Amino acid sequence: MNDKTLSQIEKKIEKIKQQLETIQQMRPGSLTRQYRNPKDKTGSYYQISYTHKMKSRTEYVRSEFVGPIEEQISEYKRFRELVDQWVDLSIEHSKVQIDISKKAKQ
Repeated sequence: MNDKTLSQIEKKIEKIKQQLETIQQMRPGSLTRQYRNPKDKTGSYYQISYTHKMKSRTEYVRSEFVGPIEEQISEYKRFRELVDQWVDLSIEHSKVQIDISKKAKQ
């Protein structure tokens, strides 16, 4: 583990930052199709369920908004994955820096 490793980690973090800049509208949650009469599967409607600021919410979604909502949910999932990767790399970067610092003092 050396400066080369740090440089590689930093490059990966920069790539993640660039990908984050491309994210458009997003929202958390899951979109499901429900039925007013589940036994006969009639009277279908969509609802989105999500938790935001420690509050659970469920909202009805009109069928014409299902596509955009699905895209927003997908963008949110992509956002969370990128942020998780960034945090993992930052932790690794910190550990490498500490190791380098320890070796320099020896």
